[in-house]
Amino acid sequence: MPRGPPAGTARGVQIWIADYDQPGTLATASHSGDKVLLISGSELGRRVPQHRTVVDAAPAAGVALLACTGILGGPEADFTLGQDHQATEEIIRNSGLPHVLLRNGFYSDDYLNGLADTLKRGRIDGNAGTGKAASATRADFAAAAATVLTEDGHQGRIHELSGDTAWTFTGLAAEISRRADTEVTYHNLAPAERRTALLQAGLPEAIAGLLIDIDDALARGLLAGTPGDLNRLIGRPTTPITETIANALKTL
Repeated sequence: MPRGPPAGTARGVQIWIADYDQPGTLATASHSGDKVLLISGSELGRRVPQHRTVVDAAPAAGVALLACTGILGGPEADFTLGQDHQATEEIIRNSGLPHVLLRNGFYSDDYLNGLADTLKRGRIDGNAGTGKAASATRADFAAAAATVLTEDGHQGRIHELSGDTAWTFTGLAAEISRRADTEVTYHNLAPAERRTALLQAGLPEAIAGLLIDIDDALARGLLAGTPGDLNRLIGRPTTPITETIANALKTL
């Protein structure tokens, strides 16, 4: 069956292939005067070289502004996930490109993945203790990026982006329980105990270590900041975790 044009083309949106592992596609996807959003890669061990490829392609294409998604706190994010973003920021600064840094907090959506299994098990496991996450939805962060790309005055700036309110995992479990009318509790595990549980669940060692490290960062308060940059950019309050929970439950 023939397929129609890609979504968005009817509204004047041009679709280009840009593969971080294929520099040639990056050279043709960007054009002189473009503002480019570099969305960080997701492959462990490959992010920094992939990001460098994007940055290296930008000057020849005549990119006017490079916006890059990073991690809340920048140099203060002293955990494993932060290291790739710190290296990327250094590459961008050394490139001399006009740029703006979007240091994103965590995505609320990610904490509701596997919600059906959470309700079935009746528990959320972690090692974050009473640590808080000032998360927001992907839609919130996308709206902020759109603002930066379509407005002037952001070159050279660093935006620390997070939700308006930070929450604990105990609070998350309680809100899920209230809205689903099913008891869900948060179980705080010692790092070694959680590693064993994650490995028994089939996760690779590298992923298990990353999740434990992230929760340790949460326990130390590194992702609880609420500077308000995100709601200022999007011109409205960020989406509360309670709304994200409600929306996730509707999809079950």
